[in-house]
Amino acid sequence: MANVLLSDIIDVTVFQDLPAVNTTEKTAFLDSGIVTRNALLDSLATAAGKVAELPFWTDLGDDEVNYSTDATSDVAVPKKAAQSEHLTRKIFLNQGWSAADLASELVMGAKAMDHIRGRVDAYFSRQWQRKLIAATNGIIADNVANHASDMINDVAIEDGTAATAANKIGVDSFVDTLGTAGDMMGDFVAIAVHSAVYRQMIKNNDIDFVQDSTQTLQIPTFMGKRVIVDDSMPVVAGGTSGFKYTSVVFGAGAFGYGEGTPMVPVEVEREAAQGNGAGIETLWVRKTWILHPAGYSHVGTPSGVSYTNTELATAAVWTRDLSRKNIPMAILVTNG
Repeated sequence: MANVLLSDIIDVTVFQDLPAVNTTEKTAFLDSGIVTRNALLDSLATAAGKVAELPFWTDLGDDEVNYSTDATSDVAVPKKAAQSEHLTRKIFLNQGWSAADLASELVMGAKAMDHIRGRVDAYFSRQWQRKLIAATNGIIADNVANHASDMINDVAIEDGTAATAANKIGVDSFVDTLGTAGDMMGDFVAIAVHSAVYRQMIKNNDIDFVQDSTQTLQIPTFMGKRVIVDDSMPVVAGGTSGFKYTSVVFGAGAFGYGEGTPMVPVEVEREAAQGNGAGIETLWVRKTWILHPAGYSHVGTPSGVSYTNTELATAAVWTRDLSRKNIPMAILVTNG
């Protein structure tokens, strides 16, 4: 019986043109409006270099207005609009899968490429979401270290098993969390929570469901905000007992997203000498992303070309460029 090789069942050109099955476009984070993808960020991700400048217009300020007179000697000096920029490091990543691991389950006739695409896209979708959460954790760490926790409402206690309703998620703690943004509190659109927190929301009878546009899904909402449930949201043991959970409320466009085009996005590599001369084939998939929180810049230098998830989750790689009110993010820490 002849061996089936990756090069026998994968046409690289067709593979790249197949419709994606589980892309970042289908994650709840992007579907909710938290993450905004646009052509500018795509072009910046594709452009040369490791660092991209994300331009934005600064506010017009709060200085005193001019008061009109009839004196020709009174000459008003106009203000001007100014631009600044956030700095972000691009994310260059790739992964490969060997024929030795995949060939036996990829023999699926004409559907083999669809099968591979579904698995590869799901893999990178998870990686994308982990990077978003790692960056969020870094923003939280920076807020604690450098901004007196002005985005955080912490109602948790160290003895988590003794927590009362006041220490768990509820309407009061949620509203106070939104209130960290002052009069911008109405701009939030979604909250990301651990499943343990989501269970508490259900027990509180605080979850309402709305039909999606396709009439196929029921989307959970809390006080009109979409609820995203993800068990990679931060959870730590209480100092005495139980756990403390971090939930994050996001505004629209809290993250900008762009996707570049690597020089060779997909290829099949054959290594004839591997397998003691029998030959091994590997499918390589490469991605270039920009995934960056609004109002922040990267500082410092990563250990490699791009920041790892561990590095993104630290305060050291972030600096806040805008005032607290202009950051579309708020954090709630509870015991459930």
